[in-house]
Amino acid sequence: MISLAILALLKFFGPLPLSVNSIITNKTNVFSVSGEGSVTAVPDTATINLGITISKPTVKEAQTEANLTIKKIQEDLKKLGIPDKNIKTINYNLNPTYDWSSGKGGITGYQINTNLEVKVTDFDKINEVIDIATADGANLVGNLQFSVNDDKLKELQKQAREEAVKQAKQKAQDLANVSGLKLGKLIDVQEATTPSIRPLYLNAATTGKATDQEETKVAPGEQEIKISITLSYETL
Repeated sequence: MISLAILALLKFFGPLPLSVNSIITNKTNVFSVSGEGSVTAVPDTATINLGITISKPTVKEAQTEANLTIKKIQEDLKKLGIPDKNIKTINYNLNPTYDWSSGKGGITGYQINTNLEVKVTDFDKINEVIDIATADGANLVGNLQFSVNDDKLKELQKQAREEAVKQAKQKAQDLANVSGLKLGKLIDVQEATTPSIRPLYLNAATTGKATDQEETKVAPGEQEIKISITLSYETL
């Protein structure tokens, strides 16, 4: 039975309010599928790293020889037709050398390490660039990379992307048909790009003059550009 106190309250204040919390949960089933597109390209740019290591008793001697060597390489590359903008210094380090045999670590001289980065767009000249540089005193040749210019790369990526999307859409439809799913709207697109150009690396320590060695032979071949696309659909 309702107590007299509660009845009195109901009579004085009226019906007590009833509070209800309503929670609506939306559940969306998502179906994802991936496709891959790839195109091949012949690179049009080569980047070569030419290194020089020189050790001398004094800083001045080391700097003088390094500067003369760099200047000679730059001049001969320009004569070959490599423009100034495609030749740049990317590293220059001067460090003392020590003799630890006596336990005191006294300075015995100074060593300079410097590197030039050279871009070559005429592939007929790649081998000559390496041979000329080593003949002029470059004693480290490495990190030879082939690539395509930005405009061409964007066009190739667009082709690979279109192929990947087409493949993913077709795969989604095929899987939906055989599994009985009904695809809803496309709700998400994800892209993954592998290294645009798989570079070819040349890592070789070179000593002596190029005339004492066989001619350098480097070929770029074909490179592959891959893009993976993942499409996510609602399922009905």
